[in-house]
Amino acid sequence: MGAAALVLAFLAFALFYPLGRVLVLGVGEGFGRALANPYYWERYLFSLEYGLGSALLTLALALPLAFLFRWRFPGRAGFLALSTLPFVLPTPVVALGFLALVGPRGLLGLDLYGTRAVLYWAALFYNLGLALRILLPVALALERPLEAARVLGASPFRAFLRVGLPLLLPALGSAGLLVFLYAFSAFGVPLLLGGPRYATLEVEVYTLLAYRLAFPEASALMLLQVATLAGVALLYLRLQGAALPPPVPPRPLPRGRGWALALGMGVFFLGVYAPLLALALRLEPLALVSAWASEDFTPLPLALANTLRFSLGALGLALLLGVAYALAARGRLWVDLLGLLPLMVSPVAVGLGYLVAYPGLRGSLLLLLTAYALLAYPLLARALLPALRGLPPSLLQAARVLGASPLRAFLRVELPLLLPALSSGTALALAALLGEFGASLVLWRPEWTTLALAIYERLGRPGEGPFREAVALALVLALLSAGLFYLLDRGRGRFG
Repeated sequence: MGAAALVLAFLAFALFYPLGRVLVLGVGEGFGRALANPYYWERYLFSLEYGLGSALLTLALALPLAFLFRWRFPGRAGFLALSTLPFVLPTPVVALGFLALVGPRGLLGLDLYGTRAVLYWAALFYNLGLALRILLPVALALERPLEAARVLGASPFRAFLRVGLPLLLPALGSAGLLVFLYAFSAFGVPLLLGGPRYATLEVEVYTLLAYRLAFPEASALMLLQVATLAGVALLYLRLQGAALPPPVPPRPLPRGRGWALALGMGVFFLGVYAPLLALALRLEPLALVSAWASEDFTPLPLALANTLRFSLGALGLALLLGVAYALAARGRLWVDLLGLLPLMVSPVAVGLGYLVAYPGLRGSLLLLLTAYALLAYPLLARALLPALRGLPPSLLQAARVLGASPLRAFLRVELPLLLPALSSGTALALAALLGEFGASLVLWRPEWTTLALAIYERLGRPGEGPFREAVALALVLALLSAGLFYLLDRGRGRFG
Protein backbone atom coordinates (compact mmCIF):
# COMPACT_ATOMS: atom_id res chain seq x y z
CA MET A 1 0.00 0.00 0.00
CA GLY A 2 3.03 2.27 0.42
CA ALA A 3 3.56 2.56 -3.36
CA ALA A 4 -0.10 3.49 -3.89
CA ALA A 5 0.08 6.08 -1.09
CA LEU A 6 3.15 7.68 -2.68
CA VAL A 7 1.46 7.99 -6.07
CA LEU A 8 -1.78 9.34 -4.58
CA ALA A 9 0.08 11.92 -2.46
CA PHE A 10 1.96 13.15 -5.52
CA LEU A 11 -1.20 13.29 -7.63
CA ALA A 12 -3.00 15.20 -4.90
CA PHE A 13 -0.35 17.92 -4.98
CA ALA A 14 0.53 17.86 -8.68
CA LEU A 15 -2.85 17.20 -10.30
CA PHE A 16 -6.00 16.90 -8.20
CA TYR A 17 -5.77 20.14 -6.24
CA PRO A 18 -4.53 22.35 -9.13
CA LEU A 19 -7.09 20.87 -11.51
CA GLY A 20 -9.82 21.29 -8.90
CA ARG A 21 -8.95 24.99 -8.56
CA VAL A 22 -9.12 25.37 -12.34
CA LEU A 23 -12.53 23.71 -12.43
CA VAL A 24 -13.88 25.93 -9.62
CA LEU A 25 -12.56 29.03 -11.33
CA GLY A 26 -13.97 27.96 -14.68
CA VAL A 27 -17.50 27.21 -13.44
CA GLY A 28 -18.02 30.78 -12.31
CA GLU A 29 -18.64 33.92 -14.32
CA GLY A 30 -15.87 33.12 -16.80
CA PHE A 31 -17.64 29.94 -17.86
CA GLY A 32 -20.74 31.89 -18.82
CA ARG A 33 -18.69 34.40 -20.81
CA ALA A 34 -16.83 31.62 -22.60
CA LEU A 35 -20.02 29.75 -23.51
CA ALA A 36 -21.62 32.93 -24.80
CA ASN A 37 -18.69 33.70 -27.13
CA PRO A 38 -19.13 32.04 -30.56
CA TYR A 39 -15.40 32.37 -31.25
CA TYR A 40 -14.57 29.94 -28.45
CA TRP A 41 -17.11 27.47 -29.81
CA GLU A 42 -15.38 27.74 -33.19
CA ARG A 43 -12.08 26.79 -31.52
CA TYR A 44 -13.76 23.86 -29.79
CA LEU A 45 -15.42 22.63 -32.98
CA PHE A 46 -12.15 22.95 -34.90
CA SER A 47 -10.38 20.94 -32.20
CA LEU A 48 -13.01 18.22 -32.59
CA GLU A 49 -12.65 18.34 -36.36
CA TYR A 50 -8.86 18.17 -36.14
CA GLY A 51 -8.97 15.24 -33.74
CA LEU A 52 -11.50 13.27 -35.79
CA GLY A 53 -9.88 14.08 -39.14
CA SER A 54 -6.42 13.15 -37.86
CA ALA A 55 -7.73 9.84 -36.52
CA LEU A 56 -9.45 8.93 -39.80
CA LEU A 57 -6.46 9.94 -41.93
CA THR A 58 -4.01 8.04 -39.76
CA LEU A 59 -6.13 4.88 -39.66
CA ALA A 60 -6.73 5.02 -43.42
CA LEU A 61 -2.97 4.80 -44.01
CA ALA A 62 -1.87 2.77 -40.97
CA LEU A 63 -4.27 -0.14 -41.56
CA PRO A 64 -3.01 -1.12 -45.04
CA LEU A 65 0.56 -0.51 -43.86
CA ALA A 66 0.06 -2.90 -40.94
CA PHE A 67 -1.04 -5.65 -43.32
CA LEU A 68 1.89 -4.95 -45.66
CA PHE A 69 4.29 -5.21 -42.71
CA ARG A 70 3.08 -8.78 -42.16
CA TRP A 71 5.57 -9.66 -44.91
CA ARG A 72 9.32 -9.74 -44.54
CA PHE A 73 11.05 -7.55 -47.13
CA PRO A 74 14.34 -5.61 -47.39
CA GLY A 75 14.46 -2.66 -45.01
CA ARG A 76 11.38 -3.74 -43.02
CA ALA A 77 13.03 -3.24 -39.62
CA GLY A 78 14.38 0.14 -40.68
CA PHE A 79 10.97 1.39 -41.81
CA LEU A 80 9.40 0.26 -38.54
CA ALA A 81 12.13 2.01 -36.59
CA LEU A 82 11.60 5.16 -38.67
CA SER A 83 7.89 5.11 -37.82
CA THR A 84 8.76 5.30 -34.10
CA LEU A 85 11.11 8.26 -34.54
CA PRO A 86 8.43 10.96 -33.98
CA PHE A 87 7.90 9.59 -30.45
CA VAL A 88 11.24 11.05 -29.43
CA LEU A 89 11.18 14.28 -31.47
CA PRO A 90 10.10 17.43 -29.62
CA THR A 91 7.30 19.49 -31.13
CA PRO A 92 9.47 22.53 -32.03
CA VAL A 93 11.82 20.24 -33.97
CA VAL A 94 8.98 18.82 -36.04
CA ALA A 95 7.46 22.26 -36.61
CA LEU A 96 10.83 23.60 -37.80
CA GLY A 97 11.09 20.68 -40.21
CA PHE A 98 7.74 21.53 -41.78
CA LEU A 99 8.63 25.22 -41.97
CA ALA A 100 11.95 24.33 -43.59
CA LEU A 101 10.12 22.27 -46.22
CA VAL A 102 6.76 23.98 -46.85
CA GLY A 103 6.95 27.22 -44.86
CA PRO A 104 7.37 30.80 -46.12
CA ARG A 105 11.08 30.08 -46.67
CA GLY A 106 10.63 26.39 -47.46
CA LEU A 107 12.75 24.33 -49.82
CA LEU A 108 9.78 23.35 -51.99
CA GLY A 109 8.71 26.94 -52.60
CA LEU A 110 5.21 25.97 -51.47
CA ASP A 111 3.95 27.87 -48.44
CA LEU A 112 1.52 25.72 -46.44
CA TYR A 113 1.86 27.67 -43.20
CA GLY A 114 -1.54 28.39 -41.65
CA THR A 115 -3.37 25.72 -43.69
CA ARG A 116 -5.28 22.60 -42.77
CA ALA A 117 -3.00 20.57 -45.04
CA VAL A 118 0.15 21.12 -42.97
CA LEU A 119 -1.68 20.41 -39.70
CA TYR A 120 -3.04 17.08 -40.94
CA TRP A 121 0.34 16.20 -42.42
CA ALA A 122 1.94 16.89 -39.04
CA ALA A 123 -0.71 14.80 -37.28
CA LEU A 124 0.04 11.89 -39.62
CA PHE A 125 3.78 12.38 -39.02
CA TYR A 126 3.33 12.09 -35.26
CA ASN A 127 0.63 9.42 -35.06
CA LEU A 128 1.37 6.95 -37.86
CA GLY A 129 3.87 5.02 -35.74
CA LEU A 130 1.49 5.07 -32.77
CA ALA A 131 -1.28 3.48 -34.84
CA LEU A 132 1.15 0.94 -36.32
CA ARG A 133 2.22 -0.11 -32.82
CA ILE A 134 -1.38 -1.06 -32.07
CA LEU A 135 -2.45 -2.48 -35.44
CA LEU A 136 0.59 -4.49 -36.53
CA PRO A 137 0.45 -7.09 -33.70
CA VAL A 138 -3.25 -7.58 -34.49
CA ALA A 139 -2.53 -7.97 -38.20
CA LEU A 140 0.10 -10.62 -37.39
CA ALA A 141 -2.32 -12.38 -35.04
CA LEU A 142 -5.01 -12.63 -37.74
CA GLU A 143 -2.96 -14.98 -39.93
CA ARG A 144 -4.05 -18.27 -38.34
CA PRO A 145 -7.77 -17.41 -37.82
CA LEU A 146 -8.10 -16.19 -41.42
CA GLU A 147 -6.29 -19.25 -42.75
CA ALA A 148 -8.54 -21.54 -40.71
CA ALA A 149 -11.66 -19.79 -42.07
CA ARG A 150 -10.43 -20.21 -45.65
CA VAL A 151 -9.70 -23.91 -45.03
CA LEU A 152 -13.33 -24.29 -43.92
CA GLY A 153 -14.48 -22.90 -47.27
CA ALA A 154 -14.88 -19.17 -46.67
CA SER A 155 -13.76 -16.79 -49.41
CA PRO A 156 -10.99 -14.33 -48.49
CA PHE A 157 -13.52 -11.50 -48.25
CA ARG A 158 -15.97 -13.51 -46.14
CA ALA A 159 -13.18 -14.76 -43.89
CA PHE A 160 -12.04 -11.20 -43.24
CA LEU A 161 -15.59 -9.93 -42.72
CA ARG A 162 -16.71 -12.70 -40.34
CA VAL A 163 -13.43 -13.52 -38.55
CA GLY A 164 -10.84 -10.80 -39.06
CA LEU A 165 -12.95 -7.67 -38.71
CA PRO A 166 -14.40 -8.49 -35.23
CA LEU A 167 -10.84 -9.06 -33.96
CA LEU A 168 -9.59 -5.91 -35.67
CA LEU A 169 -12.30 -3.46 -34.57
CA PRO A 170 -11.13 -3.03 -30.93
CA ALA A 171 -7.59 -2.24 -32.13
CA LEU A 172 -8.93 0.21 -34.71
CA GLY A 173 -11.01 1.89 -32.04
CA SER A 174 -8.08 2.07 -29.61
CA ALA A 175 -5.72 3.51 -32.22
CA GLY A 176 -8.29 6.02 -33.46
CA LEU A 177 -9.17 7.21 -29.96
CA LEU A 178 -5.50 7.66 -29.03
CA VAL A 179 -4.86 9.71 -32.16
CA PHE A 180 -7.96 11.78 -31.41
CA LEU A 181 -6.75 12.42 -27.85
CA TYR A 182 -3.38 13.68 -29.02
CA ALA A 183 -4.69 15.75 -31.93
CA PHE A 184 -7.64 17.29 -30.07
CA SER A 185 -5.36 18.53 -27.30
CA ALA A 186 -2.45 19.43 -29.59
CA PHE A 187 -0.59 22.59 -28.67
CA GLY A 188 2.86 22.96 -30.19
CA VAL A 189 2.04 22.03 -33.79
CA PRO A 190 -1.07 24.26 -34.13
CA LEU A 191 0.72 27.10 -32.32
CA LEU A 192 3.77 27.00 -34.58
CA LEU A 193 2.17 25.92 -37.87
CA GLY A 194 -1.54 26.69 -37.78
CA GLY A 195 -1.61 30.43 -37.26
CA PRO A 196 -4.58 32.20 -35.63
CA ARG A 197 -7.10 30.72 -38.06
CA TYR A 198 -6.46 27.13 -37.01
CA ALA A 199 -5.79 27.49 -33.30
CA THR A 200 -6.99 24.58 -31.19
CA LEU A 201 -8.69 24.99 -27.84
CA GLU A 202 -5.33 24.35 -26.19
CA VAL A 203 -3.71 27.20 -28.11
CA GLU A 204 -6.60 29.50 -27.23
CA VAL A 205 -6.14 28.75 -23.53
CA TYR A 206 -2.48 29.71 -23.77
CA THR A 207 -3.37 32.89 -25.70
CA LEU A 208 -5.87 33.92 -23.02
CA LEU A 209 -3.22 33.45 -20.35
CA ALA A 210 -0.20 34.93 -22.08
CA TYR A 211 -1.78 37.99 -23.67
CA ARG A 212 -4.92 38.79 -21.67
CA LEU A 213 -4.39 37.17 -18.26
CA ALA A 214 -8.01 36.01 -18.57
CA PHE A 215 -7.88 33.21 -16.01
CA PRO A 216 -11.66 32.62 -15.73
CA GLU A 217 -12.17 32.25 -19.49
CA ALA A 218 -9.05 30.09 -19.83
CA SER A 219 -10.22 27.89 -16.97
CA ALA A 220 -13.66 27.52 -18.55
CA LEU A 221 -12.18 26.41 -21.86
CA MET A 222 -9.88 24.01 -20.06
CA LEU A 223 -12.89 22.55 -18.23
CA LEU A 224 -14.57 21.95 -21.60
CA GLN A 225 -11.45 20.29 -22.92
CA VAL A 226 -10.91 18.07 -19.87
CA ALA A 227 -14.54 16.90 -20.01
CA THR A 228 -14.12 15.92 -23.67
CA LEU A 229 -10.80 14.17 -23.08
CA ALA A 230 -12.15 12.29 -20.06
CA GLY A 231 -15.07 10.92 -22.08
CA VAL A 232 -12.80 9.78 -24.90
CA ALA A 233 -10.27 8.29 -22.47
CA LEU A 234 -12.97 6.27 -20.70
CA LEU A 235 -14.12 4.92 -24.06
CA TYR A 236 -10.51 4.02 -24.86
CA LEU A 237 -10.13 2.11 -21.59
CA ARG A 238 -13.26 0.08 -22.34
CA LEU A 239 -11.62 -1.18 -25.54
CA GLN A 240 -8.51 -2.48 -23.77
CA GLY A 241 -7.84 -6.08 -22.96
CA ALA A 242 -9.41 -7.79 -26.00
CA ALA A 243 -8.08 -11.35 -26.33
CA LEU A 244 -6.12 -12.13 -29.50
CA PRO A 245 -4.51 -15.25 -30.94
CA PRO A 246 -0.69 -15.30 -30.68
CA PRO A 247 1.00 -13.38 -33.52
CA VAL A 248 2.92 -15.24 -36.19
CA PRO A 249 6.33 -14.18 -37.53
CA PRO A 250 6.27 -12.13 -40.74
CA ARG A 251 6.38 -14.28 -43.89
CA PRO A 252 9.08 -13.70 -46.54
CA LEU A 253 8.17 -12.36 -49.96
CA PRO A 254 9.78 -13.51 -53.22
CA ARG A 255 12.88 -11.45 -53.97
CA GLY A 256 11.41 -9.33 -56.75
CA ARG A 257 8.16 -8.54 -54.94
CA GLY A 258 10.08 -7.87 -51.74
CA TRP A 259 12.27 -5.23 -53.37
CA ALA A 260 9.22 -3.70 -55.08
CA LEU A 261 7.46 -3.41 -51.72
CA ALA A 262 10.61 -1.94 -50.15
CA LEU A 263 10.76 0.67 -52.92
CA GLY A 264 7.11 1.59 -52.41
CA MET A 265 7.64 1.88 -48.66
CA GLY A 266 10.65 4.09 -49.25
CA VAL A 267 8.66 6.49 -51.43
CA PHE A 268 5.81 6.60 -48.90
CA PHE A 269 8.01 7.22 -45.87
CA LEU A 270 10.07 9.79 -47.77
CA GLY A 271 6.88 11.73 -48.41
CA VAL A 272 5.64 11.53 -44.83
CA TYR A 273 9.01 12.23 -43.16
CA ALA A 274 10.44 14.67 -45.71
CA PRO A 275 10.39 17.53 -43.13
CA LEU A 276 13.22 15.81 -41.23
CA LEU A 277 15.32 15.71 -44.37
CA ALA A 278 14.51 19.36 -45.08
CA LEU A 279 15.64 20.30 -41.58
CA ALA A 280 19.02 18.67 -42.15
CA LEU A 281 19.40 20.32 -45.56
CA ARG A 282 18.67 23.77 -44.14
CA LEU A 283 21.41 23.56 -41.50
CA GLU A 284 24.16 26.15 -41.84
CA PRO A 285 27.24 25.67 -39.61
CA LEU A 286 27.61 29.43 -39.15
CA ALA A 287 24.09 29.54 -37.66
CA LEU A 288 25.22 27.06 -35.02
CA VAL A 289 28.16 29.32 -34.19
CA SER A 290 25.85 32.33 -34.04
CA ALA A 291 23.42 30.53 -31.73
CA TRP A 292 26.28 29.48 -29.45
CA ALA A 293 27.27 33.06 -28.64
CA SER A 294 23.97 34.84 -29.31
CA GLU A 295 23.41 38.18 -27.60
CA ASP A 296 19.86 38.72 -28.86
CA PHE A 297 18.49 35.34 -27.72
CA THR A 298 19.22 32.70 -25.12
CA PRO A 299 22.62 31.27 -26.13
CA LEU A 300 22.91 27.60 -26.98
CA PRO A 301 25.08 26.59 -23.97
CA LEU A 302 22.57 27.99 -21.46
CA ALA A 303 19.57 26.46 -23.25
CA LEU A 304 21.33 23.10 -23.47
CA ALA A 305 22.34 23.20 -19.81
CA ASN A 306 18.78 24.04 -18.74
CA THR A 307 17.36 21.24 -20.88
CA LEU A 308 19.68 18.63 -19.36
CA ARG A 309 19.38 20.00 -15.83
CA PHE A 310 15.59 20.07 -15.74
CA SER A 311 15.12 16.80 -17.65
CA LEU A 312 17.55 14.76 -15.59
CA GLY A 313 16.28 16.31 -12.35
CA ALA A 314 12.68 15.44 -13.16
CA LEU A 315 13.66 12.00 -14.47
CA GLY A 316 14.70 10.87 -10.98
CA LEU A 317 11.27 11.76 -9.60
CA ALA A 318 9.51 10.26 -12.64
CA LEU A 319 11.48 7.04 -12.19
CA LEU A 320 10.45 6.75 -8.55
CA LEU A 321 6.81 7.53 -9.32
CA GLY A 322 6.69 5.28 -12.39
CA VAL A 323 7.98 2.24 -10.51
CA ALA A 324 5.68 2.94 -7.54
CA TYR A 325 2.68 3.37 -9.83
CA ALA A 326 3.43 0.15 -11.73
CA LEU A 327 3.78 -1.80 -8.47
CA ALA A 328 0.56 -0.34 -7.06
CA ALA A 329 -1.42 -0.77 -10.29
CA ARG A 330 -0.37 -4.39 -10.81
CA GLY A 331 -3.25 -5.66 -8.71
CA ARG A 332 -5.48 -2.61 -8.26
CA LEU A 333 -7.58 -1.40 -11.18
CA TRP A 334 -8.55 1.84 -9.44
CA VAL A 335 -4.88 2.80 -9.04
CA ASP A 336 -4.31 2.02 -12.71
CA LEU A 337 -7.16 4.35 -13.70
CA LEU A 338 -5.97 7.17 -11.41
CA GLY A 339 -2.42 6.86 -12.68
CA LEU A 340 -3.63 7.40 -16.23
CA LEU A 341 -5.13 10.79 -15.42
CA PRO A 342 -1.98 12.79 -16.31
CA LEU A 343 -2.28 11.46 -19.86
CA MET A 344 -5.77 12.99 -20.07
CA VAL A 345 -4.70 16.47 -18.96
CA SER A 346 -2.70 18.69 -21.26
CA PRO A 347 0.60 20.35 -20.27
CA VAL A 348 -0.96 23.80 -20.63
CA ALA A 349 -3.72 22.76 -18.21
CA VAL A 350 -1.07 21.60 -15.75
CA GLY A 351 0.77 24.90 -15.97
CA LEU A 352 -2.46 26.87 -15.63
CA GLY A 353 -3.45 24.81 -12.58
CA TYR A 354 -0.16 25.55 -10.85
CA LEU A 355 -0.47 29.28 -11.46
CA VAL A 356 -3.98 29.26 -9.98
CA ALA A 357 -3.43 26.83 -7.10
CA TYR A 358 0.03 27.85 -5.89
CA PRO A 359 0.46 31.61 -6.40
CA GLY A 360 3.12 31.72 -3.70
CA LEU A 361 5.24 29.22 -5.64
CA ARG A 362 5.04 30.96 -9.01
CA GLY A 363 8.48 31.10 -10.55
CA SER A 364 9.78 28.27 -8.37
CA LEU A 365 11.77 25.37 -9.74
CA LEU A 366 9.64 23.00 -7.64
CA LEU A 367 6.56 23.58 -9.80
CA LEU A 368 8.49 23.18 -13.03
CA LEU A 369 10.06 19.87 -12.01
CA THR A 370 6.72 18.68 -10.63
CA ALA A 371 5.04 19.40 -13.97
CA TYR A 372 7.83 17.61 -15.82
CA ALA A 373 7.59 14.51 -13.62
CA LEU A 374 3.78 14.45 -13.79
CA LEU A 375 3.83 14.37 -17.58
CA ALA A 376 6.66 11.80 -17.82
CA TYR A 377 6.04 9.12 -15.22
CA PRO A 378 2.95 7.57 -16.93
CA LEU A 379 5.05 6.90 -20.06
CA LEU A 380 7.63 5.08 -17.98
CA ALA A 381 5.00 3.15 -16.04
CA ARG A 382 3.00 2.07 -19.09
CA ALA A 383 6.15 0.44 -20.51
CA LEU A 384 6.93 -1.25 -17.17
CA LEU A 385 3.45 -2.45 -16.19
CA PRO A 386 2.96 -5.19 -18.86
CA ALA A 387 6.35 -6.70 -18.00
CA LEU A 388 5.54 -6.55 -14.29
CA ARG A 389 2.18 -8.24 -14.80
CA GLY A 390 3.84 -10.91 -16.92
CA LEU A 391 6.17 -12.08 -14.14
CA PRO A 392 5.23 -15.49 -12.66
CA PRO A 393 3.70 -14.95 -9.17
CA SER A 394 5.65 -17.95 -7.94
CA LEU A 395 8.92 -15.99 -8.11
CA LEU A 396 7.81 -13.41 -5.59
CA GLN A 397 6.09 -16.01 -3.43
CA ALA A 398 9.27 -18.09 -3.26
CA ALA A 399 11.31 -15.07 -2.21
CA ARG A 400 8.79 -14.22 0.50
CA VAL A 401 8.77 -17.82 1.78
CA LEU A 402 12.56 -17.63 2.08
CA GLY A 403 12.22 -14.61 4.34
CA ALA A 404 12.73 -11.66 1.99
CA SER A 405 10.81 -8.47 2.71
CA PRO A 406 8.57 -7.08 -0.10
CA LEU A 407 11.18 -4.43 -0.93
CA ARG A 408 14.07 -6.90 -0.91
CA ALA A 409 12.10 -9.37 -3.01
CA PHE A 410 11.41 -6.68 -5.58
CA LEU A 411 15.04 -5.48 -5.71
CA ARG A 412 16.65 -8.93 -5.81
CA VAL A 413 14.12 -11.01 -7.76
CA GLU A 414 11.82 -8.86 -9.89
CA LEU A 415 13.94 -5.83 -10.78
CA PRO A 416 16.65 -7.75 -12.71
CA LEU A 417 13.92 -9.27 -14.91
CA LEU A 418 12.28 -5.88 -15.42
CA LEU A 419 15.39 -3.97 -16.46
CA PRO A 420 14.76 -4.13 -20.25
CA ALA A 421 11.22 -2.76 -19.85
CA LEU A 422 12.39 -0.22 -17.29
CA SER A 423 15.12 0.97 -19.64
CA SER A 424 12.65 1.39 -22.52
CA GLY A 425 10.21 3.28 -20.29
CA THR A 426 12.99 5.51 -19.01
CA ALA A 427 13.97 6.26 -22.62
CA LEU A 428 10.40 7.32 -23.46
CA ALA A 429 10.13 9.47 -20.34
CA LEU A 430 13.47 11.18 -20.96
CA ALA A 431 12.59 11.90 -24.59
CA ALA A 432 9.33 13.52 -23.46
CA LEU A 433 11.17 15.60 -20.84
CA LEU A 434 13.84 16.86 -23.24
CA GLY A 435 11.24 18.30 -25.59
CA GLU A 436 8.59 19.41 -23.09
CA PHE A 437 7.00 22.58 -24.43
CA GLY A 438 3.49 23.33 -23.15
CA ALA A 439 4.01 23.46 -19.38
CA SER A 440 7.41 25.11 -19.81
CA LEU A 441 5.86 27.89 -21.85
CA VAL A 442 3.23 28.61 -19.18
CA LEU A 443 5.67 28.42 -16.22
CA TRP A 444 8.54 30.08 -18.11
CA ARG A 445 11.19 32.34 -16.62
CA PRO A 446 13.88 33.91 -18.87
CA GLU A 447 16.73 32.19 -17.08
CA TRP A 448 14.93 28.82 -17.46
CA THR A 449 14.84 28.85 -21.25
CA THR A 450 15.34 25.32 -22.59
CA LEU A 451 16.23 24.29 -26.14
CA ALA A 452 12.53 23.93 -27.03
CA LEU A 453 11.76 27.42 -25.72
CA ALA A 454 14.90 28.86 -27.36
CA ILE A 455 13.61 27.60 -30.71
CA TYR A 456 10.22 29.22 -30.09
CA GLU A 457 11.99 32.39 -28.96
CA ARG A 458 13.77 32.67 -32.30
CA LEU A 459 10.70 31.82 -34.35
CA GLY A 460 8.98 34.83 -32.79
CA ARG A 461 11.39 37.19 -34.53
CA PRO A 462 11.29 37.98 -38.26
CA GLY A 463 14.27 37.54 -40.50
CA GLU A 464 16.45 34.80 -41.95
CA GLY A 465 19.04 34.92 -39.15
CA PRO A 466 16.73 33.89 -36.29
CA PHE A 467 15.19 31.20 -38.49
CA ARG A 468 18.60 29.72 -39.28
CA GLU A 469 19.51 29.69 -35.60
CA ALA A 470 16.19 27.98 -34.80
CA VAL A 471 16.96 25.28 -37.38
CA ALA A 472 20.40 24.74 -35.84
CA LEU A 473 18.93 24.45 -32.33
CA ALA A 474 16.24 22.07 -33.60
CA LEU A 475 18.85 19.72 -35.00
CA VAL A 476 20.81 19.82 -31.73
CA LEU A 477 17.65 18.96 -29.80
CA ALA A 478 16.70 16.22 -32.26
CA LEU A 479 20.12 14.59 -32.06
CA LEU A 480 20.14 14.87 -28.26
CA SER A 481 16.69 13.29 -27.92
CA ALA A 482 17.26 10.53 -30.46
CA GLY A 483 20.75 9.76 -29.15
CA LEU A 484 19.75 9.44 -25.50
CA PHE A 485 16.66 7.45 -26.46
CA TYR A 486 18.78 4.99 -28.45
CA LEU A 487 21.35 4.60 -25.68
CA LEU A 488 18.63 3.75 -23.16
CA ASP A 489 16.27 1.77 -25.38
CA ARG A 490 18.69 -0.13 -27.66
CA GLY A 491 15.79 -1.14 -29.89
CA ARG A 492 13.78 -2.83 -27.12
CA GLY A 493 10.73 -0.69 -27.86
CA ARG A 494 10.52 -1.76 -31.47
CA PHE A 495 7.64 -3.90 -32.61
CA GLY A 496 6.77 -6.50 -35.21
